[in-house]
Amino acid sequence: MSDALSETSASVRRPVRVRAMGLAVAGAALALAAPVPATAVAGQGRAASADPVSVLAYTAKERQEALTYWTPARIKAVGKSVDLGPTGPKAKPWQGTAMKAVGRLFFVNASGADTWCTATAVKSANRSAVMTAAHCVRRGSSPDNTNIAMVFVPGYSKGKMPYGAFAVRSAATPRNWENDSTDDVSTLVVDTDKNGRKLIDVVGGQDIDFNRPVGGTISSFGYSATRPQLGEELLRCVGTAKKQSGLQAIPCDMSGGSSGGPWLADFNATTGKGVLVSVNSSLDSLTPTQMQGEVLGTLAKKVYDRAQHS
Repeated sequence: MSDALSETSASVRRPVRVRAMGLAVAGAALALAAPVPATAVAGQGRAASADPVSVLAYTAKERQEALTYWTPARIKAVGKSVDLGPTGPKAKPWQGTAMKAVGRLFFVNASGADTWCTATAVKSANRSAVMTAAHCVRRGSSPDNTNIAMVFVPGYSKGKMPYGAFAVRSAATPRNWENDSTDDVSTLVVDTDKNGRKLIDVVGGQDIDFNRPVGGTISSFGYSATRPQLGEELLRCVGTAKKQSGLQAIPCDMSGGSSGGPWLADFNATTGKGVLVSVNSSLDSLTPTQMQGEVLGTLAKKVYDRAQHS
């Protein structure tokens, strides 16, 4: 997970809710930067705040540089750069059918550290949308602190990239996250692969649902930086979702790196398909027993729609 799950496991947004860290390399700054105003011009500020969705775009040059940057050697190195302790008993290595639509999201965070989150290809109008956590894109309450060199690798497993890598073209997040660290969800749009194929045409996509009542059995997936996996294998937690302080929660002890991973309801272990109803966002403590995720409502739908129609 990123700034929230991928920057530092010590940054706290509110009591009880500790942001998990996904994977800043050793030596990287762990403290979040002080909030930076989005604009110094009052009129511009009001205009910006009227739009509930914020979009971060990467140029064609930046996207090509991202693909060049994330070599197999660099990917291998980042996996060895963080050890968040032993994998807990609730998180099990996924050994079922290939989860082609779920992958690792590599990037350089706002502190300049190589790191990663988890993300999922979802069905969309442009056949190029990927769901993850907003903190995998930018630091909360700090508009200028954004991540760069973002690349999505679906189906990643033990160094293998069976479907190649997709550069992130744009990332939509709630402006609430940018300004107030609330509503931790993001929809990315990725480029075609090196053969000109759209993401969904290569790996398929999970269904997604908004305004769904909280409850039922959830399978949560992520590339946790716990050992022995250290982000190289997909882990899965299974539990019943419950409402909690405006969020939803399931029993889970995945840690940093699993940020942005999908919460799949109605999951079919034979087909690997389900309905995405949230993403991994935060943990209950530094020794986690519970994973928390946003309830995808009207604002999350606006973020998704902005991305899927771009």
